[in-house]
Amino acid sequence: MARRVEPQVALGRAIRALRQERGMSQEELGHRADIHPTWVSHLESGRTNPAWGTVFRLAEALETRVSDLAVRAELIDSPE
Repeated sequence: MARRVEPQVALGRAIRALRQERGMSQEELGHRADIHPTWVSHLESGRTNPAWGTVFRLAEALETRVSDLAVRAELIDSPE
């Protein structure tokens, strides 16, 4: 199976949705996850993929589990 290298847009959308549900700005999420706010913007817009460690820090900052973030991304990515 070929490795996917394109940005995972659904993951970015899931991160954005959770951040907004938590009432956080990109700056606040970046601070909590030790990520520059510009990087948060790039992730949420689907311009780049996060490293695995970054996914864990984002999930922790969003007070959720990585698996819940993945499920949310899957639901966004699945065809209706």
